[in-house]
Parts: sequence; C-alpha cells; structure tokens
Amino acid sequence: MGASIAAACGAADRLWCSEARSAATFARAEAAGLTAVTTLDELAERSDVILAVCPPEAAEDVAAAVRATGFDGIYVDANAVAPETARRIGGLFARFVDAAIVGPPVAGPHSTRLYLAGPDATTVASMWERSALEARVLEGGAGTASALKVAYAAWTKGSSALLLAVRAYARAEGVDAELITEWALSQPGLEQRSEGAARGTAPKAWRFEAEMREIAAALAAVGLPSGFHEAAAEIDRRLAGFKDRTDIDTASVLTSILDALG
Repeated sequence: MGASIAAACGAADRLWCSEARSAATFARAEAAGLTAVTTLDELAERSDVILAVCPPEAAEDVAAAVRATGFDGIYVDANAVAPETARRIGGLFARFVDAAIVGPPVAGPHSTRLYLAGPDATTVASMWERSALEARVLEGGAGTASALKVAYAAWTKGSSALLLAVRAYARAEGVDAELITEWALSQPGLEQRSEGAARGTAPKAWRFEAEMREIAAALAAVGLPSGFHEAAAEIDRRLAGFKDRTDIDTASVLTSILDALG
C-alpha cells in the first residue's frame, strides 16, 4: 500500500528509509521509483513531509521514532487507528495531518482514496493532484479521518470476520452444506461472499487483528458495544498463520478458525 501511494505522489523527491528492510520491500520501493536513504535521521533531515503507512500496532512507535529525530515538517499518519490514537500521535508534532486510506493499493483512477484532516491537509492533498490516488480533504482536526476509516472498516472487515465465524460454526456442527443450500434460496450471493472473505481476509489477517482492536476502542469511546470487533480481532488472530499466502482454500481457513490455539 505505502509503495503504491508513494508511486502516485507528484513530489520531486520521494524518499524511503531502507534501514533493516526486506528484499521484498526494496523491490517494491525500486518499482515505485523511490530514492533510498539509509537511516530515519537522514529521512527526517531531507523531508518536508513524512507519510507513515504501517500495521496499526506499530503506528505510535513509528511516530515516536520520527519525533526523536527532531523532524519539524508535516507528519501524516495514514494508519488504521482509533481517533484517540491519532490524536496522541498528533500531539507529538507541531504540524500533523490525520489520514485514512480507503481502497486497495493504487491501481488506477478511482480505485483508492486518501482522506486528510488538519490545518495542513490541503497542502498534503496537493502532492497527489492529477494522480491516480484521489486525495480528499475533510473538515476537522486530528481524529476526523481516522474516525471515517473506523466507520468504514468496522463494516467491511468486521462483516467479513462475522461471515467466516458463521461458516466455521456451521462446519463445527456439521451443517455447513445445509447452510449454503439455504443461503442459495434466501440469501443469494452470500456463499460467494463468504468464499471471498476467506481468500481476502486470511493473507492479511495478521494486520487486521490490531485494526479490529482499534475499532473496538473507538466504539467504546462513544459508548457503543466493543464486543463485535473484539471478536473479529480474535477471528483474525486465528488466521495469522496465513500471512501473505496465495494458496488459500476456505476449508483450511475454517479449520484454522475452529482451532482455539490459532
């Protein structure tokens, strides 16, 4: 995701920090046309804007590491975190933009949107003018873009986890085939959607778990039940072993969900 967003950026210099990164990351950065710098200190010294895209559980650590360099430009946090987490991160920087990504890695016009909130949001949005990535400025400060992402992913990723839990339950009770038959009669398309949830969720579940916990915290913060997404986080935890795999079959996914040890 980060490489595709950087590739779409119109900035003259697009840098990335290569320290302790994998060969696969190097390949993505090279394909995106990015210039490598060795350390985070060098990245901070040479950058006016830093965009962070990482697993949500690492968002605060990454922000703290950037803050420790003395970076005084615009820090853009585009991670899937709760609004309160975004506000904590924003408190580390004099200039901060809260951001949220909706859609897949940038593949063409209208595929992906970058929502931005904060005093410097318009400045940041201009970096993607006339690009395949659609940058949209929201009214409001830190937490606004993250709140939109929470609301969006609470349904898309939360409902996928629920579908997989339902299929796993039916499998455990020996009525999976009967459920699918009934779905064909009364809920057409739901079997295909559950199959798609297995293929789409399992390889990424290792990073969805923390996102579901951020969503649970966000809902709790406004007095809503958090249990839906705490349960979704547990489904994702049980699928962590499928990280980056392409040989995904629904039966294996359901078996992994039913294994209490994950």
